[in-house]
Amino acid sequence: MELHNIEKLVEKYLDATTTVTEEETLRNYFLNSNVAPHLKEYATMFQYFSIAKEEQFTKHVPLKPRKSNYKWLYIAAAAVLIFGIYFGNDYREQKQAEYVLNETEKAFNLIAKNLSKGTEKIAYLRKLEETTNKIYIND
Repeated sequence: MELHNIEKLVEKYLDATTTVTEEETLRNYFLNSNVAPHLKEYATMFQYFSIAKEEQFTKHVPLKPRKSNYKWLYIAAAAVLIFGIYFGNDYREQKQAEYVLNETEKAFNLIAKNLSKGTEKIAYLRKLEETTNKIYIND
């Protein structure tokens, strides 16, 4: 029965669904010399894991203090910000001037349209005045 249980645990281990206690059971089983022949291929894996678990890195790793280039980063960010504000302001002023120009053109076109309507009416009034002057002068 234990062999059947171990086979199920191996399947769970390969599916990555085992718990820590189940993995410990597998490790203890494969570190013994009584391993079933069809499971011997897993024994070398668990032996390697147990050896690798005890390895330690003993060299000293010198840590160099990192030079901070944040000062230059702050200066660059400030320069980009000032550059953007300066040229952004010019762009905004240019767009505002274009808007004002377009609105003024619309207003002048409306005035011209209404003025031409008014001059047409004045031409009728001149003809009326000329006709009335002819009537009064002939009398």
